[in-house]
Amino acid sequence: MRFLPLAGILLAIVMVGIGIWQITETPGSVLKEEPPTVPPTSAPGESVIITIQEGESAQEVGEKLEDEGIISSGLLFRVLVALEGYEDNLVAGDYEFERGMPTLEVVERIRRGQTAPLVVTIREGVRAEEIAELMEEKEVVSAEDFLEAIESWYEFSFLYTKPYWANLEGYLFPDTYFFNRNMTVEDVVQQILENFDQRVDSELRQEAAVAGLLVHTVLTLASIVEREAQVAEERPIIADVFLKRLRRGMPLEADPTVQYALGNDPASVTRHGYWKQELTEADLEVDSPYNTYRNTGLPPGPICNPGLDSIEAVVRPAQTNYLYFVARADGSHVFAETLEEHLRNIEQYGGR
Repeated sequence: MRFLPLAGILLAIVMVGIGIWQITETPGSVLKEEPPTVPPTSAPGESVIITIQEGESAQEVGEKLEDEGIISSGLLFRVLVALEGYEDNLVAGDYEFERGMPTLEVVERIRRGQTAPLVVTIREGVRAEEIAELMEEKEVVSAEDFLEAIESWYEFSFLYTKPYWANLEGYLFPDTYFFNRNMTVEDVVQQILENFDQRVDSELRQEAAVAGLLVHTVLTLASIVEREAQVAEERPIIADVFLKRLRRGMPLEADPTVQYALGNDPASVTRHGYWKQELTEADLEVDSPYNTYRNTGLPPGPICNPGLDSIEAVVRPAQTNYLYFVARADGSHVFAETLEEHLRNIEQYGGR
């Protein structure tokens, strides 16, 4: 009497099981798995990230999954993969599994290339270069590719007021994003812009239009408010001060615009980072269209990527008589209606 190898017997059983599954659509009733052996320091149902390397075999992956207590049998995994016909074409990447998952579910997840998302949180008030560096750090895309991609055009109506020469600074909406490892850099930017479209919705954009503000104008001013305001409640007041100064032809004299201008100089970035903290009188004279000490009106575009609160503050500013403010040591501001009052505040609190 001849004996079939164990793998052959198992393959035959699984093939029969798959046939029944296709009829009954109840794979669990066919392939009864024993619970996997979970590592002593772990618990069933616990999530774990498994990396499948490029070129890794089904046997190697199956053993890895079994060792981590995700599945009960690496051999069963290998057989199921073979039945699907892609034993040598496993989709590489980082996968999130739960210990004790059915093997069929694991196989299906890998077949679809459902890798664990890359989680990236863009903070309010950072500039495009900082976001690009974050994307590279999180292994989403390279910083160079990201910066190149935000120079391109994307078909969104809110971009129609953006100057043709401007990149997407200001439009990279701060939020937590979940990116697929297989996404192109264009897909990454597209996802960020789609989020902007939803969060800075048509109703808010229409409200801005009624107030006579273009989207690009709103974002430019909101980006300055974002960098100026350390206290959330002051955002609408700071926005109101800036709007009044713009209407009167007064320079904004906003330190963050000088910081942004200096941040465009690689030598300054090397020494001080993108946002130089202690500005000198010489810094305030930097020759740049972004320097609102030397130029009246708004800078050519946003100096960072503002959050929704700062955007709403510009569209819905406070109603005050203030024209000036100076920062206290704790980051809050003292506001003034007249220059004389403002000068007294400077003498008391320092600053400009």
